[in-house]
Amino acid sequence: MTATAALLLLYTTPTLTYALDLASGPSHVWKRTTTRNVPVIGFNDPRDKGGSWLTKIPVTYPMGQGEPLNAIITGNSDERVLKDIETDGGLRNYFLSLGFSGECLGQHAGSDQAANLGDGNGYKNETSVIRWNYGDPQLGACRETVEGGNHFRYWAQNGPEGNTGSIFMAVSYELPLNLGHDIIVDGYNLGRDWLIGNITRSTVPTRNLTNTTTYSGTTTFANYTYQSDIKYVSGLLEDTNDGINHNLSVSVGGVNSVDGLVAVIDVKITESPVKSIAWKPSPPRLSQLLPLAVVLILTILPLSACS
Repeated sequence: MTATAALLLLYTTPTLTYALDLASGPSHVWKRTTTRNVPVIGFNDPRDKGGSWLTKIPVTYPMGQGEPLNAIITGNSDERVLKDIETDGGLRNYFLSLGFSGECLGQHAGSDQAANLGDGNGYKNETSVIRWNYGDPQLGACRETVEGGNHFRYWAQNGPEGNTGSIFMAVSYELPLNLGHDIIVDGYNLGRDWLIGNITRSTVPTRNLTNTTTYSGTTTFANYTYQSDIKYVSGLLEDTNDGINHNLSVSVGGVNSVDGLVAVIDVKITESPVKSIAWKPSPPRLSQLLPLAVVLILTILPLSACS
């Protein structure tokens, strides 16, 4: 074998690097301006500092209506769950364990809504819209955008005047795109309870809920297992039609659009994937090529002398 052939073999030999399969640090987390201060209930009532339990929508008919913040992931939850990331068991991974994904191909569809959580941030647009993925984490949100389904917007209570880290959610079940994504009959209450049903893997009886109702359930995604403990809390939202978006079509049979209950969720990570050493393909470095070159040369040169 000639020296030229040896060099060509060296140049074309695939290189595998021995890498640690460890989760890298989060590339995006909310910037918190103060240390988290979490009350026993896991969140601050937005009304205590001028906030609201209804979102603000740019255009409604009539103007000035909003949608209920009807579910909360409390600040007492696992610290990792409160980070807005998909890795390391973060919030987006938790949402995936419930069957919900980020928007279709990362493109925002629909109008923005703003919420004032009474944390000193004033009204801020939603962090994102998360959609039922119909069992397809990659593309299912596209189907929900077209066909309708359960979805929610969310915000973090992390401002300088009340940083609990809790996640406020406005959950509702919407009609297909060709029907303008209006909310189905009783869609705020049902959307909330179908979300909880995804956790419990059972039917949540919306009409029978009270402020003493509790549930618990376990969900899993990407080898992270989450224990969610839920309690329904009254006295935060009003049991009303007043000021509720789509209230003329959402209320039914004398039942208000909003039943006055908020699903309060504590989430703990109970199982995490083992962080192990594994092979990963990656671009070779000079320091990795040199030992391989020595081995190849010591192997090839004796063969060349014999040829």
